[in-house]
Amino acid sequence: MAGQGRFITFEGGEGAGKSTHARLLAERLKAEGHPALLTREPGGTELGRWLLRLLAQEGPPLDHAAELLLFEAARAQHVTEIIRPTLERGDLVICDRFTDSTLAYQGYGRGLDLALIRKLNDVASGGLSPDLTLLLDLPPDLGLAREDHEGVSDRIGAEAVAFHERVREGYLALAKEEPQRFLVLDASLAVDDLSEVIRKAVSALLSRAS
Repeated sequence: MAGQGRFITFEGGEGAGKSTHARLLAERLKAEGHPALLTREPGGTELGRWLLRLLAQEGPPLDHAAELLLFEAARAQHVTEIIRPTLERGDLVICDRFTDSTLAYQGYGRGLDLALIRKLNDVASGGLSPDLTLLLDLPPDLGLAREDHEGVSDRIGAEAVAFHERVREGYLALAKEEPQRFLVLDASLAVDDLSEVIRKAVSALLSRAS
């Protein structure tokens, strides 16, 4: 953890509501007087936005290892350009997806080596780990049925349900490995109810930090 800032990440599968709740949390924190930056992966920098445009284009299948390395390159730029400087100022950073997404999607979903992904995550993030990770858990069939599902690309969102089941299983396995960092939340709850649960969890984190 760099500086005095606090790093909060939102994770979950397609349609879980990460972007909505990340935005609501950032708005609430700012209204309460907390300096808070809302960002996302991989679209938090110009390099990341270029990657999103690339993934949205129709074309030949992308090699899984190439996909992994593209996401890690975007993360390295994101941490260096946006996340770490903000934390070093003592501000809060709220990030929609981070290293756990790569483990869940490229590791559990694509079947790439988890140990390799952990090493690449560590290099790309400079060893940075969130203080709190809010995992919005939702059965894939429900998430994919939502009209505004939040996949990082059409390619990933269009994967078979079995792929998204593996991603969900991966997220839950990661949460079991680090229960002190993860908070698993029922993403089928009403927006206001889930937002209140998130508010209480973040308030507890900030109270411990003060």
